[in-house]
Amino acid sequence: MFNLFNKSNQEPPQDVKAIREILLTAIKRELQKLEGGEGKHIKGLTLFIACKPEEKHRYESAVFTEDEDRFRNEIQRIADDFAIDFPETWSMQITFIEELPADTIKLANLSAALHIKTPEHQVTLRSQIAYIRTLNGESEKKEYKITADSGKINIGREHKVQVSDGFFRINQIAFPDDSKNEANKFISRQHAHIVWDADTASFLLFADEGGIPPRNKVKIRSVGEHNPVKLNVTELGHVLQEGDQIILGELAVLEFSYLNIDYNQ
Repeated sequence: MFNLFNKSNQEPPQDVKAIREILLTAIKRELQKLEGGEGKHIKGLTLFIACKPEEKHRYESAVFTEDEDRFRNEIQRIADDFAIDFPETWSMQITFIEELPADTIKLANLSAALHIKTPEHQVTLRSQIAYIRTLNGESEKKEYKITADSGKINIGREHKVQVSDGFFRINQIAFPDDSKNEANKFISRQHAHIVWDADTASFLLFADEGGIPPRNKVKIRSVGEHNPVKLNVTELGHVLQEGDQIILGELAVLEFSYLNIDYNQ
C-alpha cells in the first residue's frame, strides 16, 4: 500500500477512494488524542472542504454527500476502535467553502480542515452579562447590555427588515439605514448574531448570510493579536473574549466587554 502522507507526494489525490482514506486517516490521528473515553465531551465534528470547483464532485463522493450518515458511521467505527466513547447525540457536519476558517485543524495534503466542538474548561471565569459598545458607525444605542437570557441577538442595518426568505428579522443591535455615517453603508441587513452557549458558558459570535464573503465580512481582533480572525462560514462561531473588537463590513466597529463602564464619570 502506498504512503498517503509521503512528503514527496505533493500533488493532491485525484482518486475518490484516496481522498476518503486521507480524510479518515487524518481524522483518526486527531481522535486518537482522545483515546480512553475522552470523546464523551465532544458535541460534534465539522469538516470544512475548500476544493476547486472542478474537484468538488470527487470530494462529494468521498464523503458520501448523498448518504449523510455513511461518513459519520465511518468515523464512529474509528471512535469505537479506540474506545473514544462519543455521546450518542454527536453530530457530523460537512461544509464546502471558499476559504478554510481559522482555528481549525488543517488536514495534510488536502484543502480541508476539521473543527472538533467540545465544551471549554474555564467555564466559571466568564460572566453571563456582557456589553457591546459601538466604537465606529452609528447604531441606535451607544451601548447594549446582553445576558445569557437574551436569546439570539441579531446585528444588522435597520431595526426591522425583510430578508430573502420573505420573513422579517429584528436586529437588536441596529445601524440606521438613513444615517450619514459612512460605516453604516457597509453593514448588511442580516450581518451577524450573538448567542449565549451554555456548553462553553460563553457568548458566541456568528456571521450571518450578509456577513460572509464575497459580500460584507465579519472580522474579530482580540487584545494583543495583530491578525484578525475572519468568520467565513455561518456554522462556526467565535468565542468572544474581553476587549474583542468586532469589525462589520469595512468600517463599523463594535467592542465586546464584561465590564460596565460609566463614561459619564
